[in-house]
Amino acid sequence: MANINDFKLLNIKCRSYFDILEHVLDKNIEPPTDIHKDRIGFYLLMLESVLNIKDISEIVNLITDKEFNQFVFNKGEEDYGVDAIHIDEEENYINFFNFKFREKYNPNKEQNLNETFLSTKLTNAIVAGDLSLLSGKTKKIAKRVIEKLNGREIWKLRLYVISNESKELNVDSMEINQLKNLYDFETIAIGLDSITESMSIRPESINSTLHIDKDSILPFSESSLSSSKSYVIRITASDLIRITCNDKSLRDDYKMEDFSPLANTKMDFNLLFDNVRGLIVKSKFNNGILETLKDEPTKFFLFNNGLTITATDIKSEDTNANKKVKITIEDFQIVNGGQSLRTIHHFNQMDEENITKYLSQCQLLLRVFKTANDSKVRNKIAQFTNSQNAISNIDLKSLNEEQLQIEQFLDTADIIYARKTGDTGINPSKNYKYKISMEKLGQIMFSIQGFPEKASNQKKQIFDKYYFQIFKSENFDLTKTPEFVKKYFEIKSIYESLNIYKVSDQKIFYILYLEYLMNGNIKEKIDLFENLLKNYRSNEEISDARKLINTRFKEELDEKISNLAEVVAN
Repeated sequence: MANINDFKLLNIKCRSYFDILEHVLDKNIEPPTDIHKDRIGFYLLMLESVLNIKDISEIVNLITDKEFNQFVFNKGEEDYGVDAIHIDEEENYINFFNFKFREKYNPNKEQNLNETFLSTKLTNAIVAGDLSLLSGKTKKIAKRVIEKLNGREIWKLRLYVISNESKELNVDSMEINQLKNLYDFETIAIGLDSITESMSIRPESINSTLHIDKDSILPFSESSLSSSKSYVIRITASDLIRITCNDKSLRDDYKMEDFSPLANTKMDFNLLFDNVRGLIVKSKFNNGILETLKDEPTKFFLFNNGLTITATDIKSEDTNANKKVKITIEDFQIVNGGQSLRTIHHFNQMDEENITKYLSQCQLLLRVFKTANDSKVRNKIAQFTNSQNAISNIDLKSLNEEQLQIEQFLDTADIIYARKTGDTGINPSKNYKYKISMEKLGQIMFSIQGFPEKASNQKKQIFDKYYFQIFKSENFDLTKTPEFVKKYFEIKSIYESLNIYKVSDQKIFYILYLEYLMNGNIKEKIDLFENLLKNYRSNEEISDARKLINTRFKEELDEKISNLAEVVAN
């Protein structure tokens, strides 16, 4: 259960996001009070956590909230109850967001049902196809939503009701079910409890102790001379609940025989800090795991891959005439199997009898690796044990040594390198100037290396096909990364200040390419580029976005530059 300290910690993170926004937009934002600053940061933090979008500029473009846009852009168009809209092109979801940020902590305060129904004002307009009352950003995004709904593809609607209140909205209520029946709306409520799980603050070390039969354990060492051992352990789900719960005294109680006290515990989410996936609020409990735990607990071992743990130290001691082993796991993290662990804890909390009736009969595999303080080994274990599952290449690469080096180097230049959602920098007390995601840095570097036409439409390949070329070849210079990030934001700021061209990341990637290819100031390069873009296939109805991924356009740009006298030799 989240408490007042979690509430305060959330406020601190929200203020960090507000400060980052000011740096990203290169402007002073002056809302009337500090609580308004926290509220603005809350929008950014939650959209990043739910949508797994680490680019602040991209998140800002989704926000329709009247107050937010008034404070940030001095454009306060009516939002009609929807604070943000996101079109998920991969999963075919239209995501609507309704936020409520409370100034004071109240442990008994529950999300207001009326806030949910406020969102139907905009939904009604979209379903009716009548946007006459809308304007600005809200109208622009609503128009895109209507185009999706009128198209041939199947699209689902999802409403997120998000607040920093302690008690979440009951999404199974009659009123919410009526909303679902009327609009085919899936409603997801996120309150302080769920938000607390997604706040990645590096935890203090967590230790636990196990006492198990010798035939349930398989030790492993790299050589016969090595004293450092890792273990593969068969463990009951009830014991797993104990060693991963948020009560230290229970984690150390290896003699426990009555597991009923565990019915009231929760998982210690700090154990997932090093998990490659990060803590994404939108992640669902695995229904297949829940069904197996309830219907076939004794077969769970056959159906589940188990968990992987890395630990700074593992101490073992033979006991009970060498029939059992006492194992103490020090400073450990769950690097694979986080969803299974969350689902098992969720099942435990569903009914106080589940811990003794079902989980005590359920067994699973636990791989425990001793990594000491070797972060390289620890990260490789996390990477390779996750590579067998459905997980993105960018998340897998987030633990590569070069990515950790980039994070540390950018930190010295006051730049946050967001390898996972919710990252607010290595040092929480530091005043960072910029925040850049792994994906965006990859696009920046790919563009500078000569491929701006591929940086947008082939961005998934940046962390797959082109990864070595961008981050590990002789083209990669770690010391240049702060300069590249600052140059990106400088170009973005100048582009937007001109107020004569439509600005997009695609265009900025091209200007970055030109910046390191030819002499002249940034404005001159923008004008040259925009003139060529305007005249390219001008007799055809083709959007700028399509032109920019066209190989021939890039070739014509190169030809234009080669004819100029001030081309810089490579």
